[in-house]
Amino acid sequence: MAVVITVAQQKGGAGKTMLAANLAASLAATSRVALLDIDPQRSLARWHTLRATHGDRVAALEFSDVSGWRLGRELDQLQRDHDFVFIDSPPQIDTDARLAIRGADLVLIPVQPSPPDIWAAEGTLKLAADERRAARLALNRVPTGSRLRESVEADIAARKLPVLHATLGNRTVFASAFAAGLGVTEAAPRSTAAAELRALLAEIQEITRR
Repeated sequence: MAVVITVAQQKGGAGKTMLAANLAASLAATSRVALLDIDPQRSLARWHTLRATHGDRVAALEFSDVSGWRLGRELDQLQRDHDFVFIDSPPQIDTDARLAIRGADLVLIPVQPSPPDIWAAEGTLKLAADERRAARLALNRVPTGSRLRESVEADIAARKLPVLHATLGNRTVFASAFAAGLGVTEAAPRSTAAAELRALLAEIQEITRR
């Protein structure tokens, strides 16, 4: 059965879809990976369409955008046929979001180093706790040496919120890779951004290892 990772965040612009796409693309070279897009914006679907233009030059990813009453059955099928399933969930806490979190082995909540992002994550953390699912904040678009970053990290520590140690920097290569339908480990494998992504993925794999 696949490890299911649901990427969730109620606040827009935190990098939810980018995170799901990059993690999936990084794993696809060595594992059977599926993407499930249940966000009404369908940004992950557009990324996957762009990815298809690269043909067999990139590792294959199965993609689905089934939602609603068929979601549970679709997730069961994807779990049987893959090693990892990444779900890009809707920004609002609705039935689909609850099902995606309920079916997850880990809920990832991307946050930029700003108080509004941390506040917005509280609802998702509560939902994950209610469903008895492991959850971690993932700091994204982190500027180097920022006082705001230090303040937010201190706030997270003081409140004992679950957070990944690895972080992703505020690097343009993430956006340019995504715009091409690629992950950063594919578009710029020797970059600092790729190293950050691999470190984040290694930590996630350690948490979800069975």
